Amino acid sequence: MSEKMLVTQALDERDLLVKKIGDRIGKIRVVDTKKRNEEKTVTARVTVEEFKGTAESAYQQIMDLIDRYQRIDAAIVASNAAMTVRTGYGEFTVAGAIALRNRLKGAGIYNREGAFEDRLLSQIELQYQRNVDQAESKNKSLESQAETMRLSILGKDSKVKDAKPLEVVDAYIRENTTEIIDPLDSRKKVQDLRERIDNLTKELDTQIKVSNATTTIEF
Repeated sequence: MSEKMLVTQALDERDLLVKKIGDRIGKIRVVDTKKRNEEKTVTARVTVEEFKGTAESAYQQIMDLIDRYQRIDAAIVASNAAMTVRTGYGEFTVAGAIALRNRLKGAGIYNREGAFEDRLLSQIELQYQRNVDQAESKNKSLESQAETMRLSILGKDSKVKDAKPLEVVDAYIRENTTEIIDPLDSRKKVQDLRERIDNLTKELDTQIKVSNATTTIEF
C-alpha cells in the first residue's frame, strides 16, 4: 500500500532515517563466538538459535529501513525533477533551483570552486583595490619628485614672477600620472552582481520552501 506525505515531511523523515540506519548499523551484531562445551555465545550470552534469530531480525530491520529511505528519496528526486518554481530570474525545476542555490552558496558538488559569481566578485574587488593602491602610491611618489623639481628650479625662498619654468614640472606630472583603467566600472559591476546573487538566492530559498510545503509525494 502506497503512502502520501508532503515533501517537507519526507525530507524530515529521510534525515531521521539516515540517523536511525546509522545507529542500527553501529549496534548490529551478527557474528559471535562459542565454546563447544557451552550453550551460550561468549559476547551476547544467548543460545545459538537465539543469536541467529536476533541477527536475522536486526539485519532485516536495517534492510527495511534502507528500502524505505530509498523509496522516499526516489519520490523526492522525482518530484523535484517535475515541479517548477518561478523567480524574477526565470523558471526552474525544483531540482534545478536546489542545485543553483547550493552552487551560489558554495555548497554544491564543487563546494567553493563552483561559486563562480562569488569568486568573480572577489577577483574583481582584489584587482580594483590593488590597482587603486598602486596608483595612489605611484602618484604620491610622483608628487614628491615634482616638488623636488620645483625647489630645484625656484629655490626654497625664491620668488620668481615668471612661472614658465614650472610648466615643465606640470607637464612632467601630467605625462607620468598613473590612471586607473576600469572599462567595466568595477565597483558598479560588483554591486550589481552581488545584489543579483543575494536576491536570487533568497528567491530560490523561498520558492523551494513553498514548493516543499505544498507538494505531496506518493511512494
